[in-house]
Amino acid sequence: MASIKKIGIITSGGDCGGLNAVIKGVARQAYSYGIESVVIPNGYAGLYNLADMQDVVTLNAERVSKIEASLAGSEAGHSRVKISKIKDPNAYARIKEGLKKFSIDALIISGGDDTGSVVVDLGGHGIPCVHVPKTMDLDLQPYSVGGDSAINRIAQLARDLKTTGMSHNRVLVIEVFGRYVGHTALRGGVGAEADCILIPEIPVDFDVIYEHMKTTYFARIMRSDVKAGTYIIVVAEGIKTASGELLYDESAGVDAFGHKKLAGAGKYVRQQLEKRLKNDPSVTGFMKKVGMYVPGVYEIPEVREVTPGHLVRSGGSSAYDVNFGYKAGAAAVLLLLEGKTGNTVVNVDGQKIYHMSTSEAIKRREVDISEAALFESLGICFGRKAEKYIFGFEEIKVTPLRHL
Repeated sequence: MASIKKIGIITSGGDCGGLNAVIKGVARQAYSYGIESVVIPNGYAGLYNLADMQDVVTLNAERVSKIEASLAGSEAGHSRVKISKIKDPNAYARIKEGLKKFSIDALIISGGDDTGSVVVDLGGHGIPCVHVPKTMDLDLQPYSVGGDSAINRIAQLARDLKTTGMSHNRVLVIEVFGRYVGHTALRGGVGAEADCILIPEIPVDFDVIYEHMKTTYFARIMRSDVKAGTYIIVVAEGIKTASGELLYDESAGVDAFGHKKLAGAGKYVRQQLEKRLKNDPSVTGFMKKVGMYVPGVYEIPEVREVTPGHLVRSGGSSAYDVNFGYKAGAAAVLLLLEGKTGNTVVNVDGQKIYHMSTSEAIKRREVDISEAALFESLGICFGRKAEKYIFGFEEIKVTPLRHL
């Protein structure tokens, strides 16, 4: 068992649910082994500046009790900094100097793929680290703390927006975070019973969306005794056109890791639907039939895009993420004590701690689009012609890996 007396805790990248549970899990597990844990604030920016800090916060019993695991965000703070891009040839020596200054023996770092890539980088420079997977995007190989909280927030926001959609007979396009994968848009959209879900893994055919919207939305209003209805689209920020073109606002620029800042997908979807509504001669007849048509004022159904943005990663943590965060934080300490640095916590199942190398854990995991056909058979549009769900059966003869 490795000789570790003090652990530094870092949270990096975007905020999300469950991170405070990770911090508390690390601190309490470390304490049970007589190990001190401290917060290195502001992510990798704090790690780089550790050498100049006067002190760090020790997570003693009193300080840990002040952290609310049920709150999203992180008591340790965040930043988006890539160590290798710092314009300082002595960056790694400076980091080691800071760790030595505060007698920090090893790091537990919670973050996504970018954060994980720095974990690998730090390990290559002789700094022992264990990684706890964290990203609301769910694009890592294992489950990541924050994913369930974001899915629940997306589902709740989309459900809530149905009330305003029904009041105004609007078509609502809700753009949500997720980077280049559609896990949160898919699960959140299904949870909200959205009519259409657009994800990066399935190129979008806007003619298909329009026909589905027109058929579903028109029929819904025609059936209503008060001629009221709405149509909900949940769209991931990283969607692509049928030609493979990524839809985003060029003016948004790139982040510290060189990734394009994705924005504008919801606006683009709205514009495509509005264009088709204006060019469809049957729309006027529908508007007149249901008593909505006003010449020069209200000639087509109103389409609105809504971008909840950081609301989907803020607020509270789901119970699932608090559970996972506690377990993953505690397991990370045990991995450090066993000398298993350079690894990512995958799960704790009974008496087994599952882990994998961080370099493998951070490889992008996309939505398995074969499952989309099942939801298409239930009436959800994915911006393509609906495909037949191909399935098989498999009997499980052993207890499957539990998630909680």
